[in-house]
Amino acid sequence: MSEKNNNILYTVGHSNHTIEVFIELLQRHKIGMVLDVRSAPYSRYCAQFDKGVLAAALAAVKIQYEYLGKELGARPDDPGCYEGGCVSFEKAARREEFKEGVERVRSNMGRYSSALMCSEKEPLDCHRTILVCRNLKGYKLEIKHILEDGALEDHLEAERRLVKLRKIERTLFEPDLTEADLIEQAYDKQGRKISYKAEEAGT
Repeated sequence: MSEKNNNILYTVGHSNHTIEVFIELLQRHKIGMVLDVRSAPYSRYCAQFDKGVLAAALAAVKIQYEYLGKELGARPDDPGCYEGGCVSFEKAARREEFKEGVERVRSNMGRYSSALMCSEKEPLDCHRTILVCRNLKGYKLEIKHILEDGALEDHLEAERRLVKLRKIERTLFEPDLTEADLIEQAYDKQGRKISYKAEEAGT
């Protein structure tokens, strides 16, 4: 792996791919380690992505697997991360466990070309982008999202797409807002939209 690749972090959603197609996506982008950030590492509809099954399939093609759902998942166990039954991404990111997860991601990047993995095919609908990548982008690394068809989207382009999706614009009362300000507003709005809502699950 080149030194340049040490600074690139990929993300990918397994969606409803077959395991063969998913592995092909990883191999196309020379991914050497999958970092699973699902809180629940199994799939009701896609059993090929259950934690043990997936780890074995990746090992067979010499791709490493590490589970980071406890640290970086969207459904933290800490009740202090919930407001009105919904996860607060801001509070989740303050946990020591989350910070430890971030450091494990950075450490793995030094050894392997790594990809954060969750289930959603659209990166903007997933906490891997809205929570995890938001808190990783301050480090000196480049983030690229592997889309469903295998194409890559740079993280800044994803952020700009998020601003449009959430219809965040400068107003007459805030004419001096920067692009970075608009992006942060879009993150906040999308985070509230996609965060886990415990009351809907009956918990």
